[in-house]
Amino acid sequence: MTSTTDQVANLADLATTTLLRFATAGSVDDGKSTLVGRLLHDSKSVLTDQLEAVERVSASRGQDAPDLALLTDGLRAEREQGITIDVAYRYFATARRRFILADTPGHVQYTRNMVTGASTADLAVVLVDARNGVIEQTRRHAAVAALLRVPHVVLAVNKMDLVGCEESVFAKIAEEFTAYASDLGVPEITAIPISALAGDNVVEPSANMDWYGGPTVLEHLETVPVSHDLTACPARFPVQYVIRPQSAEHPDYRGYAGQIASGVLRVGEAVTVLPSGRTSVIDGIDALGESVDIAWAPQSVTVRLKDDIDISRGDLIAPSANPPATTQDVIATVCHVADQPLSVGARVLLKHTTRTVKAIVKEIPSRLTLDDLSQHPDPGQLVANDIGRVVVRTAEPLALDAYADSRRTGSFLLIDPADGTTLAAGMAGESFASQARTTVQADDEGWDF
Repeated sequence: MTSTTDQVANLADLATTTLLRFATAGSVDDGKSTLVGRLLHDSKSVLTDQLEAVERVSASRGQDAPDLALLTDGLRAEREQGITIDVAYRYFATARRRFILADTPGHVQYTRNMVTGASTADLAVVLVDARNGVIEQTRRHAAVAALLRVPHVVLAVNKMDLVGCEESVFAKIAEEFTAYASDLGVPEITAIPISALAGDNVVEPSANMDWYGGPTVLEHLETVPVSHDLTACPARFPVQYVIRPQSAEHPDYRGYAGQIASGVLRVGEAVTVLPSGRTSVIDGIDALGESVDIAWAPQSVTVRLKDDIDISRGDLIAPSANPPATTQDVIATVCHVADQPLSVGARVLLKHTTRTVKAIVKEIPSRLTLDDLSQHPDPGQLVANDIGRVVVRTAEPLALDAYADSRRTGSFLLIDPADGTTLAAGMAGESFASQARTTVQADDEGWDF
């Protein structure tokens, strides 16, 4: 009989060998949508009616061949302008792996969408136009990928056909990007020369670049090792909803429902409820209407405890042997995504898992300069698409992990309390940004926590 531990291991192995989440990024007109269209077309993942629709639109524009970018540019404004605005999610599969793809915009003003698309990615494909080389937006996307701890980055040097398929052009771009991304802490970088329009080295090897002996884009996507084993991390269970039927059938039932963010929960395990610090023991776990002895991330379950503890939405249940630290002083790196600036002293809401609390931006110690990765100290504010370090003081304690340890429980959002606009996406703990601190001035307007 297979043990519950083996069941968890088998589930993790299945995910590792069958699913890859990846995002595409790059500057405007680098060919992201064309690359995605080529992947879908050449891997035979396009329905006949979709291809016919693309052929009709392409013919109406006087194009001789189908414009494969139309397969992903779904918004009318995208098709009319020939650019990508929104994140386009696509699902396709080959015999070796299933894929969830996020085609993200290249315009600077849509960097926030790239953050969204890459936040859950295991791999990022960063495109560079071989004629232009590494530019500021390329560096921005590399920085975002590094901050979001995307473990694998592919540099796709596109439009090689427009530079005569010269190896020296590719080598120079690959060397510059690899040095930059390595300084950011990207753990693995793979450079591939391609022509998305012609299909060179996308799905099939190129006959025009015989000097390149590496994998095609699809071959690399099919074989890159990725791990979805959230069970290896300490258990974290953010409470989303308290279930109390108070019915004749269940007069005393009290369960805490939510999705396990990481780790494994077991009946009989001692747990701590944060931020209160109260302890108890897991009395039961309900999943899909059945009582189970064990549950693991990312299952949605209802947990029952032996003790009657005051628990509400936003509380976090964790093993007593390995709980996260609680803090009211959050030190993090943020990607600012709103049009309005984020300034020192700003009153915000901080949303972490299922918990939302009031907070104040106490410091902005530095802003990252993308050209040379230097730190601009004490900028006073961050504007749209800036990346910087912040110190945020919260009204209530938060149970945060470092983002390097958990992308789920180490991330948060800063929200405008006036209209609910998302201001910034934050990653708690260490990063490649400066850790310099400045003097915190006292607040005297009622939000000094």
